[in-house]
Amino acid sequence: MSRPTAALPFIYITLLLDVLGFGLIIPVAPRLVERLMNADEAAAAPIVGLLGSTYALMQFLFAPTLGMLSDRVGRRPVLLISTFGSGLDYFAMAFAPTLPWLFVTRALNGLSGANMTAATAYIADVTAPKDRAKAFGMVGAVFGIGFVLGPLLGGLLGSSRTHIPLIGPGDIHYPFYAAGTITLLNWLYGYFVLPESHPIERRRHIELARANPATALRRLGQFPFVARMAIAFFALHLAQFMLHATWVLYTKFRYGWDERAVGFSLFAVGIGAAVVQGGLARRLIPALGERRSLFVGLGFSCLAYLVYAFAPAGWIIYIGIGLGSLGGLAMPAAQSLITRSIDPLQQGAVQGTLTSVQGLAQVIGPSLGGLVLSWSIGGRLLVGHPGLVYAFSSLLAIIGLAVAIWAIRCYVESPVARAAVDGSQT
Repeated sequence: MSRPTAALPFIYITLLLDVLGFGLIIPVAPRLVERLMNADEAAAAPIVGLLGSTYALMQFLFAPTLGMLSDRVGRRPVLLISTFGSGLDYFAMAFAPTLPWLFVTRALNGLSGANMTAATAYIADVTAPKDRAKAFGMVGAVFGIGFVLGPLLGGLLGSSRTHIPLIGPGDIHYPFYAAGTITLLNWLYGYFVLPESHPIERRRHIELARANPATALRRLGQFPFVARMAIAFFALHLAQFMLHATWVLYTKFRYGWDERAVGFSLFAVGIGAAVVQGGLARRLIPALGERRSLFVGLGFSCLAYLVYAFAPAGWIIYIGIGLGSLGGLAMPAAQSLITRSIDPLQQGAVQGTLTSVQGLAQVIGPSLGGLVLSWSIGGRLLVGHPGLVYAFSSLLAIIGLAVAIWAIRCYVESPVARAAVDGSQT
């Protein structure tokens, strides 16, 4: 068990650097769209959402294939290829002369963007079932640390109010350069340091028929508990991606926030995630139990979206961020329950399918969020409140909570479902 234990820090560092690069561009990517379009928030919001959906569509189409590929050739090659592709994409975005160029770069990055699929399977490979809630909680902490540093640095580098020594005022292109550099350094780190977690004796042949996303989703029928939780995940991810696609434009329109202010808000998100998922989750989930932690976390998420929707002043947003951080209890608990229902030989394929569920929500969520925000602030809806997009997100989170309760109730009442969750199915 010493080798798997030693491997975990490698995957955490790889994810940290990957998230750091991604976080750098969050405060400035919508601004780049506004600049290329020479347009305001209402006009840019649908395009920003469509860019996010383009990335997600490619990930949805190819995530099952990459998940199965990791079962066949190992987790390490898939992680390295996707990381290298992301690094090149950041530089391509920085030099994008037109909107079509941005769409091409997003499509290519979505094609190779399987980091989370391979990383989740990697963690399942090297941890015992009883330790997976803690391990997935650490993934949340790593993401939190990346979002502590990434958006803050991105907001500072991208703001003209920031003076960078030896360079001068900040520019919205600088975070893209930094993200590309960090991500390619991450690739080098992984190439020389990251060990393989999936031994040759557990490798599986690729079945092309299972690479079809629709086929992959149908495979969830073999795992009743996982299938129900996938429905809950879809609603929750849809709410989350609506928020991701609109946060920068929403806070600029409603509160007048610039890149620096957005960076500081996401800095707070990262701090909250690191505290909850890196510290509190490891204590609260064992104390509350996985099921209760799941329900409590989802309840806090519902409240957080309502605060974002109706906060009359920008500082109140930080109350919502605190509630949303406590919502981070849900995913580690849910992931632990799910991984214990999967045969070790199928971790990559099933995690790839769950990534497809997330990808499907990411296809729809950004475009839907961008349209709702554009219509609500552009006068095209009878209810013109700018927070309508987050009120809708709260409703989706409530639906996700209801479906999760249903899934757990079926687990409690059905011996077959209980056996699946306990990992005893054949």
